[in-house]
Amino acid sequence: MVENSGSLYERLMADIHMQEGLSACINCGTCTAICPAAMFYKYDPREIAIAVGSRDEQTIEDLLKSDTIWACGECMSCKTRCPRGNAPGLIIIALRVLSEETGYFVESEKGRQVLALKRMIGESILDNGYCMWFDHINLEMFPEQGPTWQWVRDNASEVLDKTGASYRKDSAGALRKIPQKDLDELKRIFDVTGGTKRYETIEEFSRMKAGEMGLQFDETKDCEYFKHIYSYNSHKLENE
Repeated sequence: MVENSGSLYERLMADIHMQEGLSACINCGTCTAICPAAMFYKYDPREIAIAVGSRDEQTIEDLLKSDTIWACGECMSCKTRCPRGNAPGLIIIALRVLSEETGYFVESEKGRQVLALKRMIGESILDNGYCMWFDHINLEMFPEQGPTWQWVRDNASEVLDKTGASYRKDSAGALRKIPQKDLDELKRIFDVTGGTKRYETIEEFSRMKAGEMGLQFDETKDCEYFKHIYSYNSHKLENE
């Protein structure tokens, strides 16, 4: 699945996040003690740093295929307390990038959910300049919101007037319509920095995984594969 252009460790160390995030772990566990994610998930940033520092290819590959690297919330509490100035949160960023580049992300439940982020938020950023328009959301996909978003939709005019928003308007203000020339520039930034290629890679490996799983796959949010990765949760990463 991976196109080899150097060892996994070498590719990790070529990432600026790794260069900034790992110098020499002394295995003290301070990062794990302060980590909010470690309270709720089977996640130990100390073990991540040790595993990467081992330079063992199989260990790193196992990490790239695991749910573990998707538990971090990137709060960077670890960086503030590490006596050696390490930042496991930055190590996680590098691991996630490499997992997506190699296609290993589709081998884990949480990794496969990257496609949902790409389609629901990533594409909206490119199309509209915002993570989401509240009137573009399929409310059935967000049951945890209860009646809140439906109420906002039903009372949109009053709510937007009170907040002073210029929702999807050409005038200045919050939530204003982003000019097309700015959206075109944003797209060019994605093209130049590799964001567009990353999106294409996520789609391609997701398509192949859908075939392995026997799930229908297309470019919509209604295909079987998308609905599966969006709704399925085994809870296996959570602490008991």
